[in-house]
Amino acid sequence: MPSTSAQACCSDLCGTDHLRLALFEPDIPQNTGTLLRLAACFAVDVDLIEPCGFVFDDRRLRRALLDYAARVTICRHNSWNAYEANRDPASRLILLTIGGTVALHRFAFAADDTLLLGRESAGVPDFVHRAAAARVAIPLAPGTRSLNVALAGAIALAEALRQTGGLQDI
Repeated sequence: MPSTSAQACCSDLCGTDHLRLALFEPDIPQNTGTLLRLAACFAVDVDLIEPCGFVFDDRRLRRALLDYAARVTICRHNSWNAYEANRDPASRLILLTIGGTVALHRFAFAADDTLLLGRESAGVPDFVHRAAAARVAIPLAPGTRSLNVALAGAIALAEALRQTGGLQDI
């Protein structure tokens, strides 16, 4: 299980010269665990913007994360304001949303982008939409509403890493 003391956000700005994954107030522990495991497998740091809709040591989160907890760096923020205060302003915030204005395959990612995923139940509020440098959508077949947030995160992260050469760095 990720240690809150060992992996809490440091005082330095969160952000480096590589892709990051940010989770806005996640409310399903299994999806969060799956996304943390994804980040561990692709060597991507995660910003976890709280509050979460579950206790962070939830057994369902641990079950999805398996034994990858030690392999993922999690920067926990107690609010959106705390995240904004610690975020590297040079890193573009790319919001993945069903209301995106550009399709995933048409968007040009940069190596230092932060991919932001919203809550499973409600997405993100308007002020988060306004903070995003871009709003990207994964194209879906007509008549379908959305993907599971962990699946969407995996698809988008893989595409961003492919475009920026990040898969070769693993």
